Amino acid sequence: MVTVLAFLAALGLLIAVHEYGHYRVAVACGVKVLRFSIGFGKPLWRWQSARGGTEFVIGALPLGGYVRMLDEREGPVAPEERHRAFNAQPLRSRVAIVAAGPLANLLLAVALYAAVSWIGVQEPRPVLSSPPPASLAERAGVRGGEWVVAMAQEAQSPQVVESFETLRWQLTRAALSQQDVRLWLADGPDQAGREVTLRLSELSVRDADATLLQRIGIVAPWSAPVVGEILPGGAAEAAGLRRADVVLRVDDQVVVDGQHLRTLIREAVTAQGEARTQRWEVERDGRRLVLDVSPRPERVGDAWVGRVGAYIGAPPEMVTVSAGVFEGLWKGVVRTWEVSVLSLRMMYRMLVGEASLKNLSGPLTIADYAGQSASMGLTSYILFLALISVSLGVLNLLPLPVLDGGHLMYYLWEAVTGRPVSDVWMDRLQRGGMVVLLGLMSLAMFNDVARLLG
Repeated sequence: MVTVLAFLAALGLLIAVHEYGHYRVAVACGVKVLRFSIGFGKPLWRWQSARGGTEFVIGALPLGGYVRMLDEREGPVAPEERHRAFNAQPLRSRVAIVAAGPLANLLLAVALYAAVSWIGVQEPRPVLSSPPPASLAERAGVRGGEWVVAMAQEAQSPQVVESFETLRWQLTRAALSQQDVRLWLADGPDQAGREVTLRLSELSVRDADATLLQRIGIVAPWSAPVVGEILPGGAAEAAGLRRADVVLRVDDQVVVDGQHLRTLIREAVTAQGEARTQRWEVERDGRRLVLDVSPRPERVGDAWVGRVGAYIGAPPEMVTVSAGVFEGLWKGVVRTWEVSVLSLRMMYRMLVGEASLKNLSGPLTIADYAGQSASMGLTSYILFLALISVSLGVLNLLPLPVLDGGHLMYYLWEAVTGRPVSDVWMDRLQRGGMVVLLGLMSLAMFNDVARLLG
C-alpha cells in the first residue's frame, strides 16, 4: 500500500509541476488554456475557472497529463479570439511555452535537492571498507579503514568529501565518464594523508549498478567486524556465535572490518557448492574464544556463496550533511546539473551500444523505488522525487517528435528557414516519434518485469 501511495503521490506531483509550467507561461503569453489535465481517460474530478475559463481535470489513468490550448490546427477559432490561439503566437512565445514544462521539472529538482541540504541528512562518514580482491581500489593500495579527505577527477582541483554517499556519487559519475580519480586518504580525521589513483579509465562500463562499485572497490563504508542479529537455525547459531561478538581472525587471516568478514564468509563455499568449516577467533566480554563456523551454501545467480544466518558488521558511523540557504541552493543547482549530464551521457551510451539497454527503467521499477524510499523516510523520498524530476525534465527535452524537445526542434527549423514544418512532415514525424516512444516504453516494461522475475 505504501508503494502504491508513494508512486501515485510522486507521479501526481511531477506531472502537475510539468503541466503547470506549460500552463503558467501560456497564460503569461496571453494564450487561452482550455483544459489542464493530470492523467488521461475518464475524469474523476473537474472544476472550471470562472476567471479564465480553464477546465481543471484529474483523469482516471495517472500516467501523464496535458494542457490543451486554443489552437486553429485543432478546431475552429472565433476571429475575436484568434490573438489568444497558440499557433498565432510569435515564435519566442511558443518556444517559451513548450520549454516551460521540462524546465519546471528541473527547477523542482533544484528546490528538492536544496531542501535536503537545508534539512540536513544523516550519511555514513567517508571511511573506506576493505576493497574486494582484484578491484581497482585494492590495486591502488587501499587497505580499509582510511578516511577519504578529498578527491579530484583527473586534472581538476581537489574537493572535500563530506560523506560516503558523496564519494560514491562522484565515483559513479567519473566511471561513466571513464575519468581517473585521485583520492587523498588518511588514517584518521586529523592525520596526514597520502594520495592514490583509481584508474577508472580502464573499466569497461555498461551498467550503472552495484557491480560497478564492486569492480571499483568502494562498496560500503567501514564497519567493525561485529556479529549482529542472529537468525534462528542458521550456521551462526549452530556455531555458538552471539550478538556483539567481535571477530578478530578467520583461520589465519586478521579480519579488517565487516566487509572483509562478509567476503571471507562468501568465499567459504567452492564453485561446486561445497562448504568448508572456518575457525573464528572472537572477542566476547573481554575474553577470546575460538569457534568452528560452517557457512552454508546458497545459490545467488550463477554462483554459490556462503551464508551464516547473521547480520555481519556494525552500523557505520554517521555524519550530518547540511548547508545554509545560499550554499544549499547552489548545491541543488549543481546536483541537478550533474544528474542531467549523467542522464544524457547514459542515454547516448545506450544509443551507441556502449551501455546496456537494461539500464532503462519503467513504471514498475519507479514504483518499487518510490515505496522503498518512502519507507526509509522523508529525506530519501525527497531525493527520489528530485531524481525522477530531473529524468522527466531531461527526457522531455530530447529532440524526439511527440515530446517537448521534438516541438522545440520544429521551432528551430522555423527559426532557421523562416517557415514552419509542413503539415505532411509534421504528421510523419509525429507518427515516427510515437513508434519510437512506444518501443522505448515496451523495452522499459520488459526490463521491469525481468528485474521482478530475476
